[in-house]
Amino acid sequence: MTTQDFLQSINGELVALRRDLHQIPEVGLDLPQTQARILQALDGLPLEITLGKSVSSVVGILRGGRQSEGKRDVVLLRGDMDALPVEELTGLDYASTNGNMHACGHDLHMSLLVGAARALCEMKDDLAGDVIFMFQPGEEGVDGCRYMLEEGLLDIAGPRPTAAYAIHVWSSLDPLGTFSTKPGPVMASSDVARVRVVGRGGHGSAPHLAKDPVPALAEMVTATHSLVTRGFDVFDPVVVTVGRLSAGTIANVIPEEGSFDATLRTFSDAAHTTLLAELPKMVDGIAAAHGVTAHYDLLEQYPVTVNDADHADLVAETATRLFGEDRHLRWKAPLAGAEDFSRILEEVPGCFIGLSACPADLDPATAPFNHSAYARFDDAVVADGALLLADLAATHLSPGA
Repeated sequence: MTTQDFLQSINGELVALRRDLHQIPEVGLDLPQTQARILQALDGLPLEITLGKSVSSVVGILRGGRQSEGKRDVVLLRGDMDALPVEELTGLDYASTNGNMHACGHDLHMSLLVGAARALCEMKDDLAGDVIFMFQPGEEGVDGCRYMLEEGLLDIAGPRPTAAYAIHVWSSLDPLGTFSTKPGPVMASSDVARVRVVGRGGHGSAPHLAKDPVPALAEMVTATHSLVTRGFDVFDPVVVTVGRLSAGTIANVIPEEGSFDATLRTFSDAAHTTLLAELPKMVDGIAAAHGVTAHYDLLEQYPVTVNDADHADLVAETATRLFGEDRHLRWKAPLAGAEDFSRILEEVPGCFIGLSACPADLDPATAPFNHSAYARFDDAVVADGALLLADLAATHLSPGA
């Protein structure tokens, strides 16, 4: 039986797992129900299982049974586990009802990684190396990958990984079943700037007797646009979006203070370094001009996700060989979303792979995108995603590869 045939034979189980996980979405770093369901799905496989200490991660190690000459290669495969605090509005008969939602498709990520684990266990005697299956909580903005790295993820199998792969599904963008890659930057860095401006409150009729923080805030927000368009190369994009702005309680009162939060996105280390240096200077300068005080805090989140060119080529070749030329698309530009798999790719060459799970009855150009309460993901792609990951790992770990 081929690996593809094997995965088709267990496809019903993988889809059932996905739908079970979809109904128990948990948010953040502590996912006890999700962890328990993954352990149940892996039960009986010849894996060395390690649970996280600070987070509810699951790591399985498969030891290949074939002898290797010299240092053994190790391949890492990642699937993230956490959901979003979104009330699901899809109307699916297996929709979540607990106030959270797998609106980014992580239920599919876990299911296809379980499928890859089962497939690779079937061929363990032919593998001249080891596989790390990384089930990671806390991808959605709380840096779960960092916790796992701090707990020794990359050394858990002995030799450090020589290749790393992760698949991320999309609920739109491309036709159902399309795998997508690109070499180089594929996702942006992500940081949050939090600015609080303190002035001196007063009566709205006498602004000259106060130090109004509102005009300073307004100027800071508009100045971010000038900073981006005049301070950075248009071919090395930077995105600054102010998503929260707050000041005051009533029209005729000048408030004591106000604040805003902005998300910062870059696609290169150079732009990232410059933006983090220039934004606080701009804020302080505007505050000084208005006679108010600015307090600037930065929450650094995820670095740029950068695909190794050779590994991106291997993914393209493998997807084309397995599924045909029409099933792989090389993106021209990266997405401005961010991913903490970037931390793995800073340490290990590999590839972050897109896979469209846009339902066939929807237009990929207009279907609700990831994070929408209406986002729907077709679990018909689970077996194919599992096959791609399993084949990539086997390619690295087969003799002569």
